[in-house]
Amino acid sequence: MVIKNNVTEFILLGLTDDPAEQKIIFAIFIILYVATVLGNLLIIVTIKTSQTLESPMYFFLTYLSFSDACFSTTTTPKLLVITLSEKKTISFNDCMTQIFALHFFGCLETLILIMMSYDRYVTICKPLHYTAIMTRRVCSILMGIAWFGSFLHSSTQLLLTLSLPFCGPDMIDHFFCDLQPLMKLACVDTYYVNLLFVSNSGAICTLSFVMLMASYMVILYSLRSKGAEGRLKALSTCSSHILVVTLFYGPCIFIYTRPQTTFSVDKLVSVFYTIVTPLLNPLIYTLRNTEVKNAMKKLGSHRVTPGANDHFSVE
Repeated sequence: MVIKNNVTEFILLGLTDDPAEQKIIFAIFIILYVATVLGNLLIIVTIKTSQTLESPMYFFLTYLSFSDACFSTTTTPKLLVITLSEKKTISFNDCMTQIFALHFFGCLETLILIMMSYDRYVTICKPLHYTAIMTRRVCSILMGIAWFGSFLHSSTQLLLTLSLPFCGPDMIDHFFCDLQPLMKLACVDTYYVNLLFVSNSGAICTLSFVMLMASYMVILYSLRSKGAEGRLKALSTCSSHILVVTLFYGPCIFIYTRPQTTFSVDKLVSVFYTIVTPLLNPLIYTLRNTEVKNAMKKLGSHRVTPGANDHFSVE
């Protein structure tokens, strides 16, 4: 069967059609976007230039920051353009690219969060074997698996989308190309395709969230045998990780694990996990992390000094 597409571009309705509200939205989100990109880039530069931040946790945090910056970039710039532009269109090819990038970096962030929880588990539950388990080679292999898994996931979503014919209408009631609003424009029954979408994205979100929560429950349970100081430090680290996980997975599960339907609150939820959460992640990891804050101060004063916190030295 030959897929026929009469649609060469889509119209994005955005968040509002009120001119005054559009200017407010533009001002707010350009500030959020710039802060997100600069904040995540600052974390990357700080970790890369500081010899005191060479443990696996910061290795994964570097990639999490990179993923956050890219994840926000897939949607926010286009939102800013259509907010003030009279022509609120996106070409078919750009729409498909946006879907691929959104799911690629979203899945990458999901897998990185799982790796960070595993790192915390080994740190707290198997401290004597930590340097032997979390070597540079192991961390690099885990990141390679994350990149490959993300590519596989996003490619599947893209191929499923490309299998749908679009012959009009062409108006997407959203501020970016997402699966649920886009399927409403297809010229065929998308019930079974939607099941494949949900089984792909929904399963990844839900299973990952359950795995993460289970791992942190095991970690918190194991803290009973720790001293008061060690327990407090571990609780502080885990609580920040749990907050990040909840803020990211909550909206994703709401969007991608339900039947083919849309709600008026979908746009607000999407704003939160595509724009707000990538900004909150660097804030959470820096404001609650003394090592990162000290490294940033040294970076600002150009006095980065070597330290003894390198867990990659054991191969």
